[in-house]
Amino acid sequence: MRVSYAELANATSGFASENLIGAGSFGSVYKGTMRSNDQQRVIAVKVLNLMQRGASQSFVAECETLRYARHRNLVKILTICSSIDFKGHDFKALVYEFLPNGNLDQWVHKHIIEDGEPKALDLTTRLNVGIDVASSLDYLHQHKPTPIIHCDLKPSNVLLDSSLVARVGDFGLARFLHQDIGTSSGWASMRGSIGYAAPEYGLGNEVSTQGDVYGYGILLLEMFTGKRPTDNEFGEAMGLRKYVQMALPDTVSTIMDQQLRMEIEDGEADTSNSKLRISCITSILQVGISCSEEMPMDRMSIGDALKELQAIREKFQKLLCSEAA
Repeated sequence: MRVSYAELANATSGFASENLIGAGSFGSVYKGTMRSNDQQRVIAVKVLNLMQRGASQSFVAECETLRYARHRNLVKILTICSSIDFKGHDFKALVYEFLPNGNLDQWVHKHIIEDGEPKALDLTTRLNVGIDVASSLDYLHQHKPTPIIHCDLKPSNVLLDSSLVARVGDFGLARFLHQDIGTSSGWASMRGSIGYAAPEYGLGNEVSTQGDVYGYGILLLEMFTGKRPTDNEFGEAMGLRKYVQMALPDTVSTIMDQQLRMEIEDGEADTSNSKLRISCITSILQVGISCSEEMPMDRMSIGDALKELQAIREKFQKLLCSEAA
């Protein structure tokens, strides 16, 4: 299904500001509705800002990687549009399925209110999201014939569907391992976002699966502490990783996200239950620490992190069931 500029303009009411649902370094994302097979379909349209250096390459990167990648924890690309707008200017857009529950950054930091009630991701859902994201990275890193490196893993690039299943999106910086991309463009030298980009990328090192693992480790720490790696309270010397490391294993309750703390305090009467939850969060944070080691070779592989988190979930669920029995 190829679409025209006119169809996308119509689907988004002329790319109206009220349909704007996100903006990134290379473009803006609009919500829209289109008819497909006699059905109304809600879509997300990422319109590239072609004046931005590197935007055209990011369009190619998304097309190339998502053309080959298919996984339940990756966003699904429906079609693309490479055309000209009504003024005769070049126009490029990617069309995705629309995911109704926003992104992980909003859930962790913006405290969503629905029907007057605050909505938060509970411990089990956060752990499931962590497993979903690790599954998507494991798939990309095992991709044949060539592994795919995402290069920009962070909470705002993790979207949630109607069942709160996580889907990793924004492949605008993605590339194949050892891909020869030259260094002429701004895009070629981009290595993710501040706070999530691996330390070795600052030295101009080639992208690697270990670089993605670093970003994943930071994302895991952020999800369970509610702190961004760029928060002002972290100076040069501290950083989110060290902040968590100093609290492990005995004072985790003082650094966990306040919504998780409230979840534990709500069940305060049952101290064994709250100990169980704190122990689960401690184990998860330890995985985040192992993934975000300074040296790439010291980091856990994403496959091992995935297995570890699945084991933590299984143990947590078993203990919860035995307590409830």
